[in-house]
Amino acid sequence: MADTAERVAVERVNAAFYEAFENADLDLMRDLWLDHEESLCVHPGALPVRGTPAINRSWALIMANTPYIQFFLTDVEVSVRDEVASVTCTENVLTADDRAGPDGFGGARAVATNVFVRTPDGWRLWIHHASPVLSGPDHD
Repeated sequence: MADTAERVAVERVNAAFYEAFENADLDLMRDLWLDHEESLCVHPGALPVRGTPAINRSWALIMANTPYIQFFLTDVEVSVRDEVASVTCTENVLTADDRAGPDGFGGARAVATNVFVRTPDGWRLWIHHASPVLSGPDHD
């Protein structure tokens, strides 16, 4: 069982991932990812993106085409086992919505799993998988 300090460290790097996205900070996003050909990113409703160079390109495109996004994370669960950690959460997303005009906002929910590996430089994101929530709150 992981100690509290490990869980807090993983939770911090997970928060930094969402902050990088919210702030369109591509440099921070690149720093958070494990530089490896087996790194994997699944954006909601999209096919898997494999390898760090392709993942970095995908984030650059998303950030360039997202004028505003903010995440409110709920149901956050952190697990740490040896050199691997996972965070599961619900991403409650507030984003600029072109359909509602320049002052309009839209919302969505996704469930996410973020898998981190411990490196000499700290925890790095190895896998991010987010899926849109399409069912209602009473769905089993």
